[in-house]
Amino acid sequence: MTEHQPREWVTRAKAMLGAPAYERDGIVIYQGDCLELMRRLRQPVCDLAITSPPYNIGKEYEQDLRLAEYVAWCEEWLGEVARLVRLGGSFWLNLGYVPIANRGKAVPLPYLLWEKVPMYLMQEVVWHYGAGVASKRSLSPRNEKFLWYVKTPNHYVFNLDDIRDPDVKYPNQKKHGQLKCNPLGKNPSDVWQFPKVTSGHQRSSPERTPHPAQFPLRVVDRIVRACSNRENVVLDPFLGSGTVALAALRSGRDALGFELRRDYVDIAAGRIDREFERRSTQLFAPLKKI
Repeated sequence: MTEHQPREWVTRAKAMLGAPAYERDGIVIYQGDCLELMRRLRQPVCDLAITSPPYNIGKEYEQDLRLAEYVAWCEEWLGEVARLVRLGGSFWLNLGYVPIANRGKAVPLPYLLWEKVPMYLMQEVVWHYGAGVASKRSLSPRNEKFLWYVKTPNHYVFNLDDIRDPDVKYPNQKKHGQLKCNPLGKNPSDVWQFPKVTSGHQRSSPERTPHPAQFPLRVVDRIVRACSNRENVVLDPFLGSGTVALAALRSGRDALGFELRRDYVDIAAGRIDREFERRSTQLFAPLKKI
């Protein structure tokens, strides 16, 4: 199957960044430090950015930084992300919790970082993920936050009809002869209930990869469809297992990702390749007889 010629944005990015670690039909992945790579991009490149950075809590892919150093580092890369988002674009930032010595056990990172993004904060979205860590001396954690920023507060993409929730209690209820609810469904609100990508015997999610902190595809898919249009470019500076790139591909968008570790680049590339193979199989599958 012949794939498309490189997009104009891909050609420009390669002129500034060199050859990527992976490239296939509008999906481009670079291995390296995202801050260094973003600084080499001289102009905005994406219509939507989505990412979840290291939380500085001791994960295998993190550096151990003092809190002030971590916040300063975040401010640098957050500024670069904001610079690379085009006018009318959005940035969705997923953040969890961090302990602060003598101050707090689980301090939400949005409290520390929200104003470090030089964009307009539209909304906080609570992601309720269901299962998680149990606790005996505090309430068991069951949520993380997304912060939704826009580049221009009076002009941004928001495709509500593409993400409406069809689970309406009274879908046919009328007032003055007209349906009270949109026939496509209701606004999904600012509290989202999607399960985490789980691991373990007999409970591992079908989409599970070896990455220890993997985005659920359904969460990212909702963001991509809501805040970008087809053929737009979606950026993830901490690509990890590649869920943002995969969601972009499935929704007809392009994707640019940066990832420090080669093994994670390989995981992301494998997921993208399997999606292309799935499409090819469907395209050339023999038609069923009716």
